[in-house]
Parts: sequence; structure tokens; C-alpha cells
Amino acid sequence: TPAGPGAWPQDVLEQQPRDLHALFQKLHSGDVVHDSVIRGCKEQHHQIQMCIMLGDVANLLELLRAWIVPPQDSSEFSRPHGHPQMIRFGAHLVLVLRHILADSLKEKFREKLWLVGDLILNTYAIFLFTQRREDLVGVYASQLAPYLCEELYVHMMELRQHDSALVKHKIFRSALEYLPFSPDDSAKGCVSHILDRVLSRSREVKPGIRHVKAEDAGEHNRQESQKKAAAVQWLCFAPPSSVPNADELRVNLLDRALHHSNLLFREFSLVSLWRTPKMPVGAHLLIRFLSEPLKQHMESLFCKNVQANVHEFEDWREYYTFDALYRSWLSISIANADVPNYQLSAEEKDRAVAAAKKVLANGICLLQRKGDLWLTGDVFADEYPLVPEWLELTGVAYLITSSGHCLCPDATVCTALTSALYACAGEDAIMQRQLMVELYLNGVDENCIDVRLRCLPVKGDGFGSCRGSDGGLLAAIMATAIKGELDHFQVGLSLELCHLDAWLIGKDAERMPTAYIVQGICRICCLPELLLRCMQIRVSLLDPQCILDANINFVDLVTTLKPGFCRLFSPRQLQGFLLLEREYTLKLMEIAESRLQTN
Repeated sequence: TPAGPGAWPQDVLEQQPRDLHALFQKLHSGDVVHDSVIRGCKEQHHQIQMCIMLGDVANLLELLRAWIVPPQDSSEFSRPHGHPQMIRFGAHLVLVLRHILADSLKEKFREKLWLVGDLILNTYAIFLFTQRREDLVGVYASQLAPYLCEELYVHMMELRQHDSALVKHKIFRSALEYLPFSPDDSAKGCVSHILDRVLSRSREVKPGIRHVKAEDAGEHNRQESQKKAAAVQWLCFAPPSSVPNADELRVNLLDRALHHSNLLFREFSLVSLWRTPKMPVGAHLLIRFLSEPLKQHMESLFCKNVQANVHEFEDWREYYTFDALYRSWLSISIANADVPNYQLSAEEKDRAVAAAKKVLANGICLLQRKGDLWLTGDVFADEYPLVPEWLELTGVAYLITSSGHCLCPDATVCTALTSALYACAGEDAIMQRQLMVELYLNGVDENCIDVRLRCLPVKGDGFGSCRGSDGGLLAAIMATAIKGELDHFQVGLSLELCHLDAWLIGKDAERMPTAYIVQGICRICCLPELLLRCMQIRVSLLDPQCILDANINFVDLVTTLKPGFCRLFSPRQLQGFLLLEREYTLKLMEIAESRLQTN
């Protein structure tokens, strides 16, 4: 009015909004405002505008959270929630607010700006992941709290585990470009922790195997070994040259890959002792991943004093080469056995003979290898920085019958097995070394049991040099169970371990992993089996039409190998050794007699 607002009645003036907050409240009122205005105020972009004009950061973040962040109880990591443009806007708004707000305002809205802001950024990072934009994830993941950033990358790596190397390299590269490798910056997640968690989780017993049939446990273990091995590929990618100290980082990653691969090689060797044509796919996948990087960086690895891991890897590569040749020969032999001998062509017979000779030559060469390697018994773990008070061996195992089927355990079986493991050690070891044996039904897989052995260390087994100990007391007990030769237990029932770790335990329960115990188990289990396979092939080659180029005396070979080699054989393996030697000798005599008569 011409008179101005001062001429308005007092009751009218009191009803007018005096600030923005009151004005927006008025617009939401249905008494004097048109319905279309009320509806417009409830639209998302108008609510955002009002919060920004009011400087109400807390309410703005809560609105964005309600619109785009999935519910807390949602277990679907890859399910987008909300409109894509709103998710993108929310993430960038959080970043802008974190950079432009004054320190006093940041402190005022700290909880909302960081806790809720992290949830919004995490949602956008997941959205980018679902859109196959893994290369952009690192930009936003680097702004998250360390635990959330690392969890995000672990989930992404697990979901992309079986994708192409190109896709996996995009994730790996984005992590290295935007995150520190080592935990130097406590405000950010680090690549080192991410890789450690990926490797650790890849070895865990998965809930899904609860539904595996008992007779399919062996095949399932082969598939699980492939998944465990696939996790190592993350360590085999070359860091981008733009990353500081890229060459040094490359050697660090390869050393980790070798260390973890050797750990897996030991586990895989103990579940591949069956004489079947099926290959241990996990072991050969590891060899394929690491062969090329090792060729390129072998010199750098030796300069960085990581020869121990390199030596053991080379040893395992030779072992699995023999194993592959043996299984290939076995496959040929089984196929030929289904056909009458007179129907086999000369080509098929020659192929079987050539394969057998190749396996035998490789096996003899492997047994006679010299050097500071686990196959020769010269374990490289002489001393440890931790003074142990206990030695501990933990594992997850299946109970396998002599026919190769899995036996579902129960409390009665666990009690009987516990008693058998104690009896295997003997009274003196139980008393002097304070041996403890604990077995439990696994909480994840109903077909598995958790095994835990513990004893006091002594000189040569936990203290000082552990050379020539073959893993000590715990290794001897576990190896007997793996071979299925425990007294006072079901005949032929053996342990097949899908997870195995050994520890030194110091004061205050400080734990340090140790390799010599599991290496000893592998030595006790693998070397006698390797020798018996060679003897099996030697017998198969002994035919009037096919005589070996050289007569191999395995009795002399065993006695001339490292001292104590005969102790690796169990009673049943020694019996098998003598039977194969007897069969070979009888066949040799028959052939000689036949030739004499012919002449």
C-alpha cells in the first residue's frame, strides 16, 4: 500500500515470515498456500535448494542419504539405489562441502559430513562399479574412511575375481593411483591392507560348500583351489609407471605373490596325493600367473634378498611338472586299458611308452636334485625373531574314505580321531611336550572338522635350527593322519586338508606364522608318493618289447638320498615299496627266462 508496511495492522505483521526458515515453513502450510506450491516444495531439487539457502547441511545430508543410500540391512552390494543423477549429485556435493566449509562449520557438522557423507560417496562408488567404470572408483574411494575404502575394494575384487585380466587390472591400477600402498597415511585406506584381506578371505571356508554332496567333495576341492589361486593374480599386475617407486613396488608385490603361492602349493600338494588323472588346477594356475613376471624380474628379486621364496617356488614348479606328466601318463594308461591289447595301434603303444619314460626321467631327476630346498630336507628357517612358548598347527579338513568319498563327521568321530592323534604321538611326547589336540565340527561346512594341535617347542623343533627335523612332532602326527594310517581309528580313513597354517606363539599370545612345520608335512607325504609313482611306472615299462634304457635300482636310490629319507615312509608305503620292487624283479626274471628259452 502507499502507506507502506508500517501501516499494516499488528496482527497481520505478526503473521508474516521474518526469515527464510519461517518463509519456507509458510510455503509448506496448506492454509494459505496453493496446493501446487506445496507439491513443488516437496520435490527433491526444491528441498535441496531450501537446505542450501538455509545452510542446513545436516538436514541436506540426511535427505540425500534417505534418497540414495540402500537400507542398512541390504546385503546386495551391487544393487543401485535411487536415481543415478541424484547419486552422482550427492557424491559431488559431499566433496564440495568438505572442501569449501570453514573449519568451524566442519566441526559443527563433522558427524554428518563424514559419516553420512561416506555412505553417500560409497554408494556412488558402487554405482560406478556396476556401470563398469572401475577406473573412476579410486577417485571417490580415496575420500572414504580407511575401513570403508578397504572393504569397498575387497568386495569389488571378489566380485571381479573371474573377470578378464583387463578388467581386474583397471581396479588394481585405480587403487594404486589414488591410495597409498603402505599404511603411512592413517586417514586413507591402503593397497597393502586390501591385498592382505583379499588373500586371507580367498582361503576361508565358504558357506556355499554346505550343499556339496559327500561324493563330490574332491571335485569341489579342485574348484576351490582354482578360486584360491585366482586371488594371487592381483599381485602379478605391473604397477603403473606414474606410481612412486614403481620398480621397488613391483618386487614387493612379486615377493608377496611368491610367499602366498608357496603357502597354497603346500595345501594343494596334500589334497592331490590321489592317483587320478585329474590335474590340481589351482597349482598350475599359480605357475601360469607367476612364470612370466619371474622371468622379467628374477634379478631384482635376488637383489632384494627374497631367494627363499624363489627357491621354494622353483621346487614346487618342478614337483607339479612331474605331477602333470604322471597324470597325463595315467590318463593314457587308463584309456589303453579299456581296449584289448591286440586292438591297440603301434602309435598308441608308443605314445604310452614315451609318456612313461618322460615321467620316470623327470621323477628321478627331481629326487636327485641338490641344493638348499625343502625337497632335500634343508629347511631355510633357522631362527625366528620371536621366542616361542608354543607351537601350533591349525587346519580345516575333510574325512576321506579309502574309496575317495567324504564322510560327514559327528561328535563320536571327532572323539575317536582325537584319541587316535594322541596315541600317534605316544605317552612321552604327550607328557614332555604337553601335546594338546582339539577337534570341532566346522561351523560353516558340515562336512569339515577344525583341527588344532599344540605342543611345547624344543631344540630343533621351534628353537634354533630346524634343519632336518621334517617339521617336528606336529608334522609327524598330521602326516600320519593325512596318510590314513592312524592306529585305533577307522582303517583307511584319512584327513584331506583344505586349509593349513602353522604358528609360533610367544608371550601375550603373540603369533608368528612359520613355514617349516607345513613344509615338513609336505616332505613326509609327497616324497614317498613321488618315489612310489616312479616305481609304478618302472613296472609298467618292463615289457619284452620295451626294456628300459638303464636299469634303475630304487633301493640304492633311497639309501643314497639324504639321511633319514627312509623315515618318511609309513608302514603301508614301505609295504607298497617292497611289493613294487618284488613285482619288478619277478617281471625282470620272467623276461630273462623267456629270452633264454627263445635263444
